Amino acid sequence: MTTPTTPQGAERPNVLWIMADQLRFDYLSCYGHPHLHTPHIDALAARGVRFENAYVQSPVCGPSRMSSYTGRYVRSHGSTWNGMPLRVGEPTMGDHLREAGARAVLVGKTHMTADLEGMAWLGIDPKSEIGVSRSECGFDPYERDDGLHPDSARQKWSAYDDYLVSHGFDSDNPWGDFANSGLGDDHETLSAWLLKNSRLPANVPEEHSETAYMTDRAMDFMRDAEADGKPWVCHLSYIKPHWPYIVPAPYHDMYDERHVIDPVRSEAERETDHPLMRAYLNARVCRSFSRDHVREHVIPAYMGLIKQLDDHLGRLFAWMEETGIAKNTIIAFTSDHGDYMGDHWMGDKDFYHQQSVKVPLIIYDPRPEADGTRGLVTDALVEQIDLAPTFMAAAGCRPKPWIVEGRDLTPILHGTEGFSRKYVISEHDYHWSDMARELNQPQEDAHTTMIFDGRWKYIRCETFRPVLFDLETDPDELVDVGGSESEEHVAVRARMEEALLAWSMRHHARITATPEVLARQSKAAEGGILIGFWDEEEYEAVTGKPFASLTPVGRGGA
Repeated sequence: MTTPTTPQGAERPNVLWIMADQLRFDYLSCYGHPHLHTPHIDALAARGVRFENAYVQSPVCGPSRMSSYTGRYVRSHGSTWNGMPLRVGEPTMGDHLREAGARAVLVGKTHMTADLEGMAWLGIDPKSEIGVSRSECGFDPYERDDGLHPDSARQKWSAYDDYLVSHGFDSDNPWGDFANSGLGDDHETLSAWLLKNSRLPANVPEEHSETAYMTDRAMDFMRDAEADGKPWVCHLSYIKPHWPYIVPAPYHDMYDERHVIDPVRSEAERETDHPLMRAYLNARVCRSFSRDHVREHVIPAYMGLIKQLDDHLGRLFAWMEETGIAKNTIIAFTSDHGDYMGDHWMGDKDFYHQQSVKVPLIIYDPRPEADGTRGLVTDALVEQIDLAPTFMAAAGCRPKPWIVEGRDLTPILHGTEGFSRKYVISEHDYHWSDMARELNQPQEDAHTTMIFDGRWKYIRCETFRPVLFDLETDPDELVDVGGSESEEHVAVRARMEEALLAWSMRHHARITATPEVLARQSKAAEGGILIGFWDEEEYEAVTGKPFASLTPVGRGGA
């Protein structure tokens, strides 16, 4: 039975949960970027709470998102990399919301892979109502868009390709040929999968780009939802600024080399004695982005994509104000991970420097209880899995700590006591990668885990020594002291390894341990199970009950 946490008679707020794919925390002006001005996201932060220490549970799309959608760590839900199915029995935010009479709706990307084998084993038709729910992370798919690879066929899950065709952009792969390509001097199509083409304007008018389209689709959903009347959580999940790095005019040339910040890196990092870190630096994407001309060519396009996103969010927020939807809608803005962009001689994501594992997180709560925290900047350690219980609480769901491992952020949003965390966790399975191949690392050992307490960032690397950064004395994470023999560093490594062990040994798969089940177990243990009693006298002394009153069932311990 569901016990709503919202006060009786209070209107439950809706939630617009915005996620930008591969957006670095420091490429927003409210997080300190000196050249990239994002006034609409900044305005959201000014009337909400901005989190300075928000971390994802994996620095790669799929597992990070599965943690967000389930409120559970990667080791708990088991979807450790892109394309690893989320098992059919894994509860998600959408399942919990439905219990409270609310909806979880998708507009955009999930990177979800359905557990078709598990559904077949259970006799679930993937096209059935429950099959669709299991295939879409528990969301109602209003519009799904996971993007493509260069040789992919037409998208089966998104109407964006059909939308492009209806506006005259017709090909076998409109997403690739128009939204993610540019035109050469002779009007030939040049794919943005090649970094040299990043500075071209995308081969599609800005108003028909993916970011514009998904913004429109979010507004379409909210219009429809007004008539439905049910409270909702809408996951507006933009595929950009994720690669391919290309953006339509006029955003393609708003920035140039003058706006590219110097990379955060040192020569000492290139001389590391750590086998895994050397393998990272040898990976193709890291070799590419370690070259200055690549950074100077790609980063302006990346910045243009973010500027375009901010402009469309401004359009969306203004529309929500005009329609009155904003009055009762919590707005959360975040990312699924960052992007190295050549910092630490690396590219893409997949490791644990701040550029990759730390994300922007801004939450605006329109309720009066949040009036005292408007414009607050907090340095509390928070995890992406905290969003699920926060949204569940807003929708009136009862807390489910036996399933959801995240922690409700409402105390921070409302300026009350009740939130604390000593450290954050992130994990990565790199068995698929250049690094695993170079090191000949078997799948079971191709795994790293980060634990960060706000100062010390400790990274356990299976079969190799750990990596350790002290962000108090080395905020740029340029000096790895994971092999240092200093007394302080040895003690820190021991303490962090112990904390990681304690975390890993906690219950994480006991998702059927509801309060009702635990109560039944306690009741059974208190009366009727006679293991350990020597005789009637001892039983009566311990329980205060006459032994003769026991039924035969009780005597048998059944």
